[in-house]
This record gives sequence, C-alpha cells and structure tokens, in this order.
Amino acid sequence: MATSQDFVTWTCGSRLVPRFLLHALRAMAPDLKRIAAGSTHKTIYMPDVEKLRVPLPSLEEQRRIVEFLDAETTRLDDLARACSDQLDALAERSFASVSEILIPGTLTQPLGKYPYPWLPAMPKDTQLTRLGYVCRLQNGVTVDEGRARTDSDVTRPYLRVANVQAGHLALDSITEITVPKHVAKRSTLRTGDVLMTEGGDLDKLGRGTVWRGELANCLHQNHVFALRPELDKLDPEYLALMTQTVHGRCYFESTGTKTTNLASTNSGKILSFPVPLPNLQKQQELVRQVQKQQESVRQACQVLTLQSALLAERRQALITAAVTGQLDVTTARGVEAP
Repeated sequence: MATSQDFVTWTCGSRLVPRFLLHALRAMAPDLKRIAAGSTHKTIYMPDVEKLRVPLPSLEEQRRIVEFLDAETTRLDDLARACSDQLDALAERSFASVSEILIPGTLTQPLGKYPYPWLPAMPKDTQLTRLGYVCRLQNGVTVDEGRARTDSDVTRPYLRVANVQAGHLALDSITEITVPKHVAKRSTLRTGDVLMTEGGDLDKLGRGTVWRGELANCLHQNHVFALRPELDKLDPEYLALMTQTVHGRCYFESTGTKTTNLASTNSGKILSFPVPLPNLQKQQELVRQVQKQQESVRQACQVLTLQSALLAERRQALITAAVTGQLDVTTARGVEAP
C-alpha cells in the first residue's frame, strides 16, 4: 500500500517489536505535540522526530509490555465507548423529554393529519397559535464596509451567527461594529429576546436561544433574528424550548430551504411557526419541569464527561509507565485481557 508524503513509514529491525514502537510513540504524545509546528495545520518535521529517544528493553520484555498494554488499553477503550454511548443516550432522552413535557403524546400518539402530521391532539386549554400573532421579529444590522463614517456613529458589541449555537451562546469571541445611532437603536438586543439564525446545519435550523443581557447595548447581525414575545402571552423560555421539540425540529426542517451542506429559513417561516399556546402560568410551569429534567441530565453528563477524561488520562499514564519501565508488567494486575 502506498502512502502520501504526509505519512512516515517506520520499518522495525530485529531488535524492535512494531507494536512496542506504536505504544512508545503514544507514550511520547506530549513531546510530539510540543515539537509540532503550525497554527491551524500541525506538522512534525523529521529532524525533530529523529532527536526523540525510544526505550529499548529486550525483545521478550517488549512482547510482555505489548501484551499487557493491548489488554489494558482495550479494556479502557471499552469503558470510554460505554461513557460515550451513555452521553448519546442522555442527549436522546433529554430531547424526548422536552417534547413529551411540552406536547404530551408527541412520541406516542401523533395524529398524522395535515399540515403537521407529527403533532398529537392538543389539550383543551391549548391552541396552535401562529408565532407572529404573539411575537415581533427584529432584524439585525447589515455590514456595510464602504459606508462613510458620521458624527452620529456609535460602536457596539455585535452578535454574529457564529455566536448563536443550538441552545446556548458562544461569547468567547465578540467583535464590535460602528453604525449610526438610529441603526443601533433599532437593532439592540433586549433581555428576553429569543435568538434564531437564518441558516446553518439542517438539524440546528430554527433552534432558539434566550438572550439574557449578557452584553450591554449589544447589536445583532442581519442573519440573526431576534424574536421579542409579548410577555403577557408568550414566555421566552417556553418559546426557546418549543423550538427544540420534535414539533420544532419537524417544522423547521420541513420548511427550510436546503442546499448541499446547509439549510436556511426566513422571517416569514419563523413567524408562521405554529406554537401550542396554553396560558402563561401553564407555560412557566412546563418550563420549570423541563429545566428540572435538564438539570438532572446535565449533572449526569458532567459525571460521564469527567469519567471519560479520567479514562483518557489513565490510558496515557499506563502506556507511559509501561514503556518507560516505571511499571513492572509481569506483576501488574490486569495483565490478562478481560
């Protein structure tokens, strides 16, 4: 099999077991990261690699180390996969729970009726209401690099599409924009606005995120919609969660305009979103139920994420200790594969 110039092929002599070299290179992972050059595309140059030194015990000891590490890393990898599977299952459970709490019967009793065949029968106290009847949509700022500056310009923090993620905001990288004062006034976010992006991955299209005033006087890009609910009729948290239900996903995926890799929506489709609308008190109670369930899922995810990190640390430490002779594999527990 041929390889490209980006790969290096090592040929082991009679004094080196190939899989021992593999584990030795894994043990040197921190050193390899340290000598890697480049900002986005990391490259390791051969002269730097050749300066590295690999422990070279006897062939018999190399084979014992390989046997031990193959068994132990397989066991740790199985545990890591189990953690990953549990995290996936928790994400599915959270998605299902949001749908069932907000719209009971979504997963078990869809009516199959046009135009929303995925919806079950609505409770007597709940009506499907077009979002535009209880919510105003605010458009954002259009960037105009060639615009001449004026004395009335103001500089404000500026929320871009990249800052609005599915269910949360990524505010580690915020830019600023200079616009006329009247433009800033009509595009300033308010606490309680629900943010949606115009385009993105199909499975994330239309997912709402509540703006909680994280940045003062913050503006938003024209590709980010700010939905401003009438607070006596529609709770912002309820609206954001509703976009994350099976109903929200099916609506935005079925109405979105799809391209090869991305999808997009528009203000008309967003304002036409049919929201199951009980009274405000019921909305807030449902939000509390969802938040309680999501908090338990979040805590479980934290535990599993920590376990995954500890397993990765244990794997690396075990390889390093065995290869460098800090661990006697002939007496170590767990030599035999499970």
